[in-house]
Amino acid sequence: MATPAATIDPLFKRVALRISSAITPASAVPQTTALRVPNHVAIIMDGNGRWAKKRNMPRLAGHRAGTQNLRRILRACVEQGVKVLTLYAFSTENWSRPEDEVSGLMAILDGVLQREIDELDENGVQIRHIGRLGRVPEQLQVGILDAIERTKNNNRLILNVALNYGGRAEIVDAVREMVKNGIHADAISEETISQHLYTSNLADPELIIRTSGEQRVSNFLIWQGAYSEYYFTDIYWPDFDEKELVKAIEHYNRRERRFGGVQAKV
Repeated sequence: MATPAATIDPLFKRVALRISSAITPASAVPQTTALRVPNHVAIIMDGNGRWAKKRNMPRLAGHRAGTQNLRRILRACVEQGVKVLTLYAFSTENWSRPEDEVSGLMAILDGVLQREIDELDENGVQIRHIGRLGRVPEQLQVGILDAIERTKNNNRLILNVALNYGGRAEIVDAVREMVKNGIHADAISEETISQHLYTSNLADPELIIRTSGEQRVSNFLIWQGAYSEYYFTDIYWPDFDEKELVKAIEHYNRRERRFGGVQAKV
């Protein structure tokens, strides 16, 4: 079970003001009406720990700042016309981190969900989970399942939360499901596999963003991202604001998506 949020809050009383002042202030969202906005954007939210270290703050303070950034990015995605947002919150490999960091992060996520669910629901956000819930603390599991049920009819923005998620594990789960359903090997195609992934009824992401300067996939949407455009930025996740999102969309617009073909002749 994750450490209750109440037990870690005192830690943040000493740094709360520093967090709020260190995060880039919200500003008017630049308009991209002339741009081609991707329908599905996925983000590897990286750099919370380094953001905190740079400010001589504990790593959990960085995670707290990262969750505080979610609201403005959700708002920006809605305003830009993005229909699906997938966020890499916690990977299957992240369990190898120190126990106090993992339990603290789970408590932060649980607290954020409890605080934000009313507003998310009122604003038409449909919450989904991708990954394996089994290892997630029970209290957070219940909160996630309740949020999924409560928002299932919303259609303004689909928010996929990748929690205890791994791309390889997702493919393993898809294969297991196909075997369980008795699908013959000769009947399995790329489409069949796609239909058994966590994201089975969604289009693949056109744009995948990774913050913090790292340039690797890290086991994220490795099937769905086969033809995605990738955008890497040195900005740490807590500082990735509306303007940075627009910048990523602008870069996406400069790419030519050929899907293995060649550029059309003019």
